[in-house]
Amino acid sequence: MEKEKTDLLKEKANGIRKDIVTMVHRANSGHVGGSLGATDLIVALYYQIMKHRPSQPDWNERDRFILSKGHCTPVIYAVLADCGYFPKSELETFRRPGSHLQGHPYQPKTPGIEACTGTLGLGISTGVGMALGAKLRGDNHYYYILCGDGEIQEGQAWEAAMFANKYKLDNVIGFVDRNYLQTDGNSEDIMPLDPLASKWESFGWKTYTMDGHNFEQIVDTVELAQKDTQPVMIIANTTKGKGVSFMENEVNWHGTPPTKDDFENAIKELENGI
Repeated sequence: MEKEKTDLLKEKANGIRKDIVTMVHRANSGHVGGSLGATDLIVALYYQIMKHRPSQPDWNERDRFILSKGHCTPVIYAVLADCGYFPKSELETFRRPGSHLQGHPYQPKTPGIEACTGTLGLGISTGVGMALGAKLRGDNHYYYILCGDGEIQEGQAWEAAMFANKYKLDNVIGFVDRNYLQTDGNSEDIMPLDPLASKWESFGWKTYTMDGHNFEQIVDTVELAQKDTQPVMIIANTTKGKGVSFMENEVNWHGTPPTKDDFENAIKELENGI
């Protein structure tokens, strides 16, 4: 990928991270750590990879993105607003009563949201069902599904894995946001997942592993995945809290909103490109 495009994606990601920190601080509620960690992947999808039209959210030929780790709405709301699905000023209503930008995605009210998620494992189950429907209709688009690593400790995720393999859903490209941290601590202490790639392979999925903060790797890996004839799971190694030094790899920032000082320090780092 050209350096100019990479630089543009980095600039976009930095702006999205500022919006994430601002939203969660303003609401005094929300999940900042996982949102920051998933930013680069979602930015790459929306600005480089996916077919979509913000002016036509229901365009039939669009690719679908499903946030299975539904608690990380700050990142998808910030991206959708920046793309033009709804006015950026609406980010100020995040988690407020009556707002369509609630703590978990609500598909009927928010342009660009494809599925209601939040119950862990629900997004990938919903996504593979939608993908089968697309196959039966003869539609030609991809379902990109982002799962948290703690989330896939849920049995529902592995039922979905079996389902996608049975129906040979080559229109499904999933991602595991592999930061090794969940609400209660390190995933390998709570319910070990490794060797994670081997598990998905044993369920009939083609598996890739990449750096979830390297835009060239993200784009190249997805391009490879699009050529496969089976469902694909991409293990994206990420850093929770990426971009804000005092939040990185700290489990306490899973669902803790930044204080005024935290917010100011975070924005200062992001503005300085730290």
